[in-house]
Amino acid sequence: MKALIALILLVQLPIHKAAPAAPPAPLGCDDPESEAAAEVAVNYINGHSHHGYKFALNRIEDVRVVPQGPNNDIIFLELDLLETKCPILSPTPLANCTVRSFTEHAVEGDCDVKLQKLDGTISVLASKCHSHADSSEDISRVCPDCPLLVSLNNTEVLETVSAALNDFNSKTTGPYLRLLEIGRGKIQYYPSHVVAVEFAVGATNCSAEEAKVNVGACELLPEDQSNFGFCTGTMTKLPIQKLHVNCQLYGHQVPTPDILLLSRPGVTYMHAGQDTSAGLPPSAVGVRNHDLRFSYHNPLASESSSSEMFRSMLAAKPVTKRAVAEAAQHDKVPRPVGFVPPPPPCPGKIRHFDI
Repeated sequence: MKALIALILLVQLPIHKAAPAAPPAPLGCDDPESEAAAEVAVNYINGHSHHGYKFALNRIEDVRVVPQGPNNDIIFLELDLLETKCPILSPTPLANCTVRSFTEHAVEGDCDVKLQKLDGTISVLASKCHSHADSSEDISRVCPDCPLLVSLNNTEVLETVSAALNDFNSKTTGPYLRLLEIGRGKIQYYPSHVVAVEFAVGATNCSAEEAKVNVGACELLPEDQSNFGFCTGTMTKLPIQKLHVNCQLYGHQVPTPDILLLSRPGVTYMHAGQDTSAGLPPSAVGVRNHDLRFSYHNPLASESSSSEMFRSMLAAKPVTKRAVAEAAQHDKVPRPVGFVPPPPPCPGKIRHFDI
């Protein structure tokens, strides 16, 4: 009888279920995990770009995490990048590359990136980027006499590139250099008329002296000997004519296994049927900067699927009436003197300058 009573009392005891674990706090744009993912994304974008310059992180605009299972997350990032002075061909590490200042006519990149963090390792699954130069009006408002970017196929730019490269080849004792691509062209009209250009070059199998005899026989060095470089040139037209050029070769670089030489900057468009006489891929004609949209190819995701994915996952969160009411009520809560509300989780801090 006692056993029966004990059993009845045991059944009547309240059953306490373990409380579900609280969901993790949303990841902020300046959190270490977000910054680590952004670093992987920027390195990947630069490593797979074909033209122009390396880009540096300026700001993490948004971050979303979608758990897939134990130690497996999908991370969506929205990034603001800024163009550096390092050509994409340069072996200089990104950390040592200087971001162009605002008055040097900055170029901004906007990237949506999908990454996976699996067992602590972050890798890029897909990326979609676009870049654009700041407006000439914004530059002139701050610096009226600063030179401004012009189209890469501007007549004066092409003339200056040709004159600068011919001048260098006529004086060098090294290999004859061929033009790979024009990186930037700027023109200043006051107080003097100056055209400044930047362009990538490649060493050929001819010396400069041999090229004088038969330049048509001079070809870029083969893959296992390739030697790329970069030149800057300045042509002053008024009040007096003057030309200055400087070129630097980087030496042979062994490409990483996932980036074939023919996918490296400056040689991606050198195929039959394409005009490279001006050092411009077809996508760069008539524009002021090489667009990341054209220079980056991701074999893991198609353009359409990436676009749909990022539109759905990186779209702004809708604000409901209830959320607005809760936020308004939260603001009425009395705060101690000197209280500083925490910054919003996104967007993150600006590392260089806003554009």
